[in-house]
Amino acid sequence: MAKTEAQAKKEAQAEFDALSEPLKKSVNGVVEDFSSADNDQWVIDRTNIILYEANEKWSQDRAENYPPMVDFVEAYTEKEIGSDDTKWNAYKTAYEKVRTDYPKPS
Repeated sequence: MAKTEAQAKKEAQAEFDALSEPLKKSVNGVVEDFSSADNDQWVIDRTNIILYEANEKWSQDRAENYPPMVDFVEAYTEKEIGSDDTKWNAYKTAYEKVRTDYPKPS
């Protein structure tokens, strides 16, 4: 499901508030607690990650998981020239599985 920036920020803030211990950072080998500005930046960064995962990641996941183009060309050629649609049907099944596994946000 698609998310707005306000929804993502609320979710990120809730995650931050639920942390059991304060976040730490290492500066020149010295470990110290996050400052207020560091905490604010963490929420901004987490908000951006949540927005990406909710609204854009599906596109990358689909691109990485679609069957190879070579499979498409071979299946289509065999269907059109050789009148054998076995590979074409398998390709369509694999293609639709990716679309089902990584749906567009609504």
